[in-house]
Amino acid sequence: MRTAIIGAVLLVLGVVAVATGLLPVSEALAVADRTWPILLFVVAITVVTELAAEAGLFTAIAERTARWGAHRAWLLWIFVVLLAVVSTVFLSLDTTAVLLTPVVVQLARHNGLPPLPFALTTVWLANTGSLLLPVSNLTNLLAEHALGGMPAASFAAMMALPALVAVLVPCAVLFLIYRRDLLRRYQPGTPEPIDDKVLFRASAITVAALLPLLVSGLPVWMPACAGALVLGVLFAVRRRRVLRFSLVPWQLVVLASGLFLVVETGHALGLTGMLAQLVGEGEGPLALLRLAGTAGVGANAIDNLPAYLLLEPLAESPHRIAALLVGVNAGPLITPWASLATLLWHSRLTSMGVEISWRRYALLGLVVAPLTVVLATLAILV
Repeated sequence: MRTAIIGAVLLVLGVVAVATGLLPVSEALAVADRTWPILLFVVAITVVTELAAEAGLFTAIAERTARWGAHRAWLLWIFVVLLAVVSTVFLSLDTTAVLLTPVVVQLARHNGLPPLPFALTTVWLANTGSLLLPVSNLTNLLAEHALGGMPAASFAAMMALPALVAVLVPCAVLFLIYRRDLLRRYQPGTPEPIDDKVLFRASAITVAALLPLLVSGLPVWMPACAGALVLGVLFAVRRRRVLRFSLVPWQLVVLASGLFLVVETGHALGLTGMLAQLVGEGEGPLALLRLAGTAGVGANAIDNLPAYLLLEPLAESPHRIAALLVGVNAGPLITPWASLATLLWHSRLTSMGVEISWRRYALLGLVVAPLTVVLATLAILV
């Protein structure tokens, strides 16, 4: 509800800015032309993943993972890491935070393991694991546009090493912190039956088909919309009650739309020049660290999306765009509001009775976020 209120206020402010001339109509239309495919993709992929989760796809994958874990908690955790990375890279960080979190919590409990190490794995990797592909994060889709529509393969090549570092560093920290919980054995629980095998198989095929299509060079909203349409029709026939308005992430759409307009108004009023003095210029190690560090601090102060939008005009080269993405994707691990995915993750945890204080979360983030941002930024130059 707070997200909806904040989004509505920002959208109203943006409309007022256009109406009063603070933001020229031509610039507002340019923002709309840039962002509608991104927001359409976000809506479609959310519908796909929500329906796939309803069909039991993620739960079945987690149960198969438990059998592959060979009764060793550390091996099961590694499989969860891989699952979280794949989910984040191809289906976006919100999918991992919202849909995978309850699955891995249930997985841990079902096998007699403490859920917190697995839950922290999902939220940290939802953020830090979202560097590899344009579809992994809304900020990446914006960056892809800023880079002139760089192909997904070229984007992945540019971000591959920073993305790898951004996954390995949080995992190393997690293992050190929770090594006692992970260096133990477990007995796999009994798998849950699948309610509707037709919906399950259709969801599995749809998601499997989407993974290569999202990196095929097609505009990503096209395969995502096709997948949402296919599953929507099947659910309309076999489980109509699931098709509800709440499947659409309208709160995120309203929030993003308002942010786009408000931040563009700030740029029109000369905010870019003020920020330029803060982040500097250049592509040397210190220059990139300065930009990534500023982006990380900004993400934890005001959320990663506005932080990206504010700093994007100052990231005028591929290396600087990469450093900006490292800051806003891998950096927001300290404050609750640094990433919408983090707030959604905590809401899911609370609903499942898993407790972690924001103080403990912030202290852990103060350890892992700076380390991850610094090392991933330096990896850009390797």
